[in-house]
Amino acid sequence: MPENFIREHDNRNEPLITADHPRLDLTYFNLIRLDQGQAWSGEASGFELLAVVLSGSCDIQAGDVEFEGVGRRTDVWSGKADSVYAGTGAVLTVRAHRDGTEVAVAGGRCDREFAPFRIAAEEVEMVDVGSVETHSRRRIFHILGSHHQGRAGNLLVSELYADPGCWSGYPPHKHDTERPPEETAFEEVYHFRFDPPTGFGGQYLYDEEGKGTVFMTRHGDTVIVDRGYHPTVTSPGHREYIFTILVGRHQRSLIQHFKTEHLWLMDEIPGIGAMRAKFK
Repeated sequence: MPENFIREHDNRNEPLITADHPRLDLTYFNLIRLDQGQAWSGEASGFELLAVVLSGSCDIQAGDVEFEGVGRRTDVWSGKADSVYAGTGAVLTVRAHRDGTEVAVAGGRCDREFAPFRIAAEEVEMVDVGSVETHSRRRIFHILGSHHQGRAGNLLVSELYADPGCWSGYPPHKHDTERPPEETAFEEVYHFRFDPPTGFGGQYLYDEEGKGTVFMTRHGDTVIVDRGYHPTVTSPGHREYIFTILVGRHQRSLIQHFKTEHLWLMDEIPGIGAMRAKFK
């Protein structure tokens, strides 16, 4: 299996991505699945962590700080996320209140100390991007976003919902080189879900000359974006969900570089400017 692609499997609550991954050195990612009464504890030394409840309800403890009753939705399609930012280097413990509780743990390398805090669903900011007419409509829900400047390191986490048959990450852009104010260097991880789960999509990864690869993405797959342009498309008849982790190599402000020949689309696709502003 390519190093940029992780096919859906039962990870048994073990991290999918850690600091020793051959493609990434800034990113951590785990999926925790628990039934009522079960608990999981873990830590990632040198990383700041964010626990996002994908489904179910749980208590989440970050070091000595406990947050009760986190999680309100039955699945990722039924509302905004309820989450806990665990700070840096703390032991994270999740105790499930319901069967089928699932928590995504996103992490970014961080050498600063930050205090834990809760991000309630009401605090999650949404940006509506694209349109059905341009086959590009998606909604981006910023969980740990630019508005948390000063409370977190270089970790950004969001949930993206693409309409059936639509593209996201479009116009094609990249963020693999540190050259502000034109572009900043960020690692990125996409974790996919589809509704219905029989759906599928395509994930492009390519360089300036168009050399690269395309992955067929299915329910539960994960794609690693360490460099290059990376537009995504979902099949007609299927909504697409992407849990997105971004980690800045040098700063928190994400500046995307859009491929030159597609810049004209910036004026054709609604909401691109608002989308860029939310990541900066």
